Amino acid sequence: MIQLMKRCINTESNWESEQSTLAMAVGAHILRRISNPFRVFSIRSPCLLVLAVSLALIFGGALFLVPFHAGDKSAASFSFSSADRLPDGLFLGFHLSRRHVLAVNSDPLHLRINQIRRQAIDHAALASAYASYARKLKLENSKQLRLFADISRNFSILISDHRHLLDPSNPIVESALRRFEHGVKDRIRAARALIADAKESFDNQLKIQKLKDTIFAVNEQLTKAKKQGAFSSLIAAKSIPKSLHCLAMRLMEERISHPDRYEDPDATPPALEDPRLYHYAIFSDNVLAASVVVNSAVKNAKEPSKHVFHVVTDRMNLGAMQVMFKLKDYAGAHIEVRAVEDYKFLNSSYVPVLRQLESANLQRFYFENKLENATKDTINMKFRNPKYLSMLNHLRFYLPEMYPKLHRILFLDDDVVVQKDLTALWKIEMDGKVNGAVETCFGSFHRYAQYMNFSHPLIKERFNPNACGWAYGMNFFDLDAWRKEKCTEQYHYWQNLNENRTLWKLGTLPPGLITFYSTTKPLDKSWHVLGLGYNPSISMDEIRNAAVVHFNGNMKPWLDIGMNQFRPLWASPINDKKKKKPARKSRACQCLVPSWLAFLHGLVRLVEVISIGNGLPAVISRWIAAFRSRGNERCLLLYVRLPMFLVDLVLLVGRQRICAAVLPYLASIAGACPPILSGE
Repeated sequence: MIQLMKRCINTESNWESEQSTLAMAVGAHILRRISNPFRVFSIRSPCLLVLAVSLALIFGGALFLVPFHAGDKSAASFSFSSADRLPDGLFLGFHLSRRHVLAVNSDPLHLRINQIRRQAIDHAALASAYASYARKLKLENSKQLRLFADISRNFSILISDHRHLLDPSNPIVESALRRFEHGVKDRIRAARALIADAKESFDNQLKIQKLKDTIFAVNEQLTKAKKQGAFSSLIAAKSIPKSLHCLAMRLMEERISHPDRYEDPDATPPALEDPRLYHYAIFSDNVLAASVVVNSAVKNAKEPSKHVFHVVTDRMNLGAMQVMFKLKDYAGAHIEVRAVEDYKFLNSSYVPVLRQLESANLQRFYFENKLENATKDTINMKFRNPKYLSMLNHLRFYLPEMYPKLHRILFLDDDVVVQKDLTALWKIEMDGKVNGAVETCFGSFHRYAQYMNFSHPLIKERFNPNACGWAYGMNFFDLDAWRKEKCTEQYHYWQNLNENRTLWKLGTLPPGLITFYSTTKPLDKSWHVLGLGYNPSISMDEIRNAAVVHFNGNMKPWLDIGMNQFRPLWASPINDKKKKKPARKSRACQCLVPSWLAFLHGLVRLVEVISIGNGLPAVISRWIAAFRSRGNERCLLLYVRLPMFLVDLVLLVGRQRICAAVLPYLASIAGACPPILSGE
C-alpha cells in the first residue's frame, strides 16, 4: 500500500486513475487488521489506535493540499501557472509538489472597465427616469428638466466614445482608462447632486399629483351622485301623488254613477263669450290644482258673477274636472270645462309641435329607458319633462283661435294662487302690446342669452342677448293686438326652424320670448311673485303684497317635497269656507263648553241620567243620531259636550229642579241646527 501511495504522489498524470485504487487498498488493509484477532498488534491496543488516527489525519491533509489537475478535455477554464508553483519538498519521505488553490484566468483591467461601465449605465438610466417623470408631472422648472436630459445624454456619449475600451480583444491603455474613469466619476457626482436637489420638489409634485388624482376621483363620484339625485328629484317632482290620483278616480266614479247631473248644456251660455266680462284661461290636467286657482280667484273677486273661467284639460281627466267644478257654486262665477281634443283645428297639419312629436328622434329623446342615457346630459335633464309632450303646455299660443269673440284674457298656470282682485289688469293700457308680464331679469340672470342659442346666426342676428326675460304663470293678453301682429304665425315659423333643437331647448318659455320679443309690456312686480317652488328665501312681506304667487319649480305644494313654509298659502283656498258668524248666545254657549276631561266625566255618569226624566236622555240621543248620520262632527261635539256638562251640573246640584231650568235654556241656544232639534 505504501508503494502505491508513493507512485500516486510522484505521478501527477495518474492521480485521478489511482485514487480509487489507493482508497480500496487502505480499506482492505484496515479490514484485514480488524478481522484477525490473533495478530500481535490488535485494534484494541492504544498505540495502534493512535497511530491509525494520526495516519488518517496526515493523509487527509496531504490530499487537501495536493490539488487535482483538470484534463485537457475538461470544460473548466482553470490552469496552473509557473508563478503559482512552489518549490518541491519531501513529505514523510515522499517527493511532493506543493501548489496554490486555483486562480481565475481574467484581466483585472477588464474587470475595472466593466464595473465603471455599469455605474455609468445605472446613473444614466436614473437621470433618464427623473427626466421622464418630470415630463409627466409637467414641472414648471424647465431648467431642471433640461439638466436631467443633458446628464443622461452625456453618459450615453461618454460610453459610446470609449467603446474600444469595452472590447476584450483590444489592448487596454492605462491613460485612456483613467480618462474614462474620471469622466464617469464627474458625471456621477453631478447626477447625484442634481437628484439630491430635486428630490424634495419631486416628492411635492408626487403628492400634488396624488392629491389631484384623489380630487378627480371624488369629483367623478360627486358628478354621478348629482346626476342620480337630479334624476330622482325629477321623478319626485313630476310623478302623480297617490292622493291626487285617488281624487280623480273618486270624481270619475261620481261622474259615471250620475251622468245626468253632469251633462253639458245644449247651448253655449252667453256669458262664456261675453267680452264685457273678465275671462281667465287655465290649462291643466291636475284637478285639485285647477280648483285651487279658480277658488282663490273667486274668493278674492269683488264681483264673482262677472268672472268667467275657461278650463281646458285632456280627455282622460275631463269627467273628473267637470264633477269638481259642478259640486260647488263658486259664488256665481261662470266655469267652462272642455277637453283639448274638442278643438278640431289643433292637428299635426296645423300645429308644428304635434308634427314634431311624431318624429322618431324626439320620441327616442323622451322614451329612452336607461338611467345612464336619461342622465348623460345633466344640464338639459329638466327638458325631458313629460309635460312637454302634452298639447296642454302649448295651448297658450292659440288663444285667439280658441276664443275668437274675446278681446282680452288672463292666462294663469295651475300652480298659482290668487290673493287679490285681478280686475285692475283689464284697466291697464297695453299701448298696442300683446303680452303683459312681469320681468324676471336681475343682473346677468334671466336674459335672452340664457334661453336661446346665440351661436346660431339667425338668433344672433334677430335678438339681443341682454334683453330682459319674463315669466309665464300670470300673463295678460290683448287678443286684438295678437291677431294684428300675427303672433301665432310667428310662433309657427320659429317652431319649424327649431325641429332639430338647435335654436333653443324644449319648453314654452323660449318660443314665447321669441314670439313676443317686441310686443311685451312690463307689469309691476307686485302682480306676480315667483319662486315659491324652489326659493325658500322669499320674504313674507313680498308674498303678502303680491296679487298672484307662483309655485314654479319642482317643489310643488301638493307634493311631499313642497316647502312647508309656503304650503299654507296654497292650502287656504281648499280649507277656507265662508261661514256665517254665530249669534251672541251661541258664542256665550261655547264659553260654557268644558274640557275633554269634563266631557269624559259626563259620559261616565250618563248612565245615571236615565233616572232623571224630563226627556233629557232622549234629546241627547236624538242629537247624536242625527248629527252622526249627517257627518257634522263639529256640531256633534258642540251639542254633545254641552249636554254632558249640564248633566254633570244636574248630578251635583240637584237633579229635578236644575234639569227643569236647563231644558228651556238648552232649546233656546241650539238655534244653529233647528231642523235637528225639530226631529229631522
